[in-house]
Amino acid sequence: MRVVLSNSSGLPLYQQIKEQVGAAILSGEVAEGTALPSVRALARDLRISIITTNRAYTELAAEGFIATVPGKGAYVLPLDSALVREQLLRQVEDGLQSALDAAGRAGLDREDLIEILDGLLRAEREHA
Repeated sequence: MRVVLSNSSGLPLYQQIKEQVGAAILSGEVAEGTALPSVRALARDLRISIITTNRAYTELAAEGFIATVPGKGAYVLPLDSALVREQLLRQVEDGLQSALDAAGRAGLDREDLIEILDGLLRAEREHA
């Protein structure tokens, strides 16, 4: 798992860490039971504050991705199917919102969007 931070992303640093670690867990790149880098080690590697890294881990724990064991570190929890579905729904909503924003800038209306979506779905079925 590699975490890359960007000052130009528009997201706070802790959010970038949280999203990248969460995505790695959801994709299976980081398996259940895997120990994550310690808060101090990750903060040192990323050259950011321990407070920032700790906030990312705290939120990952609150969302059920990881468990922290005092004195031992943070470990990836088994994926809960409801959690996975909720995270995937959020990704779909974020993607659709980005598409709607771009469509608005391009002057596309509802029918144009439906036509594009139908075309994408047809192409997806043909390649499946």
